[in-house]
Amino acid sequence: MPKITKNQVRVPADVLPESRELYIENYLKATRGTGRLMLFACDQKIEHLNGDFYGEGIDISDLDPEHLFEIGSKGVIGVLAGQRGLIAQYAADYPEINYLVKMNSKTNLVKTSQEDPYSPQLHDLDWVLAMREAGVNIVGLGYTIYLGSEYESTMMAEAGELIAEAHANGLLVVLWIYPRGKAVADEKAPDLIAGAAGVAVCLGADFVKVNPPKASEDKTSAENLAIAAKAAGRTGLVCAGGSKADAEKFLSDLFDQIHIGGACGNATGRNIHMRSTEEAVRLTKAISAITLCDYSVADALAVFNGEKEFSL
Repeated sequence: MPKITKNQVRVPADVLPESRELYIENYLKATRGTGRLMLFACDQKIEHLNGDFYGEGIDISDLDPEHLFEIGSKGVIGVLAGQRGLIAQYAADYPEINYLVKMNSKTNLVKTSQEDPYSPQLHDLDWVLAMREAGVNIVGLGYTIYLGSEYESTMMAEAGELIAEAHANGLLVVLWIYPRGKAVADEKAPDLIAGAAGVAVCLGADFVKVNPPKASEDKTSAENLAIAAKAAGRTGLVCAGGSKADAEKFLSDLFDQIHIGGACGNATGRNIHMRSTEEAVRLTKAISAITLCDYSVADALAVFNGEKEFSL
């Protein structure tokens, strides 16, 4: 199991001296002391409305938002990412979870053919800091940027200011960066995914969530991801989990993303929460077994199938 000490945490220079210890504490919490991030993405109730939570192939328990928090509490994750209001409604009952507040969101109703995407910040950072002062275990913030949108400059400006303020207050920041808009012909083109990673480090993000790049003639998706991971520099790169997939295929792709692609973890939502609580908990453990403990795909699959115990 990869482990890092307090002295091995790289603290960005924009973290104020009085917030340095808090930043280190939050980094170690979020990465479970490994430097890798297992992010449980729970922001889709705005992003995708109810389509990800009710319907064919989705366990009925997913209709209740508390399902997300039950998984986060019983499973093995680094952070649970969700909007401020969602976290505010349930955090008192699940104080042990590390929370990452998603600062902007938009629905999927307005398509790119109608208007380029823009996801404005939903609330001021002061309200998040007030929640933290009230005892909510908030370790970081998240923000989505759509590169290629005609509104990208506004989103980058919002993200840049947010990162500076978050670091000054000892919080981590994860950027979701997706090339998207009428100017973008292929959202998963390898050069654009690597470009998104480079934007993230220039804005000062601690981690960046990107879609896995598509394979090219001479490289697999994971090999193209390695270029993006290098472009991200000291910003840890993690891949979006995408829509629900077979567990073995998902775990195999994750293993390659980390060990070939140089990813620093994962950011998974639908592949986890669309399942029953018991199955979802087992999948968080299997994902964390690979992400945080370098398990093989076979051993992680044994964890998912209940044939092997896993805990941190």
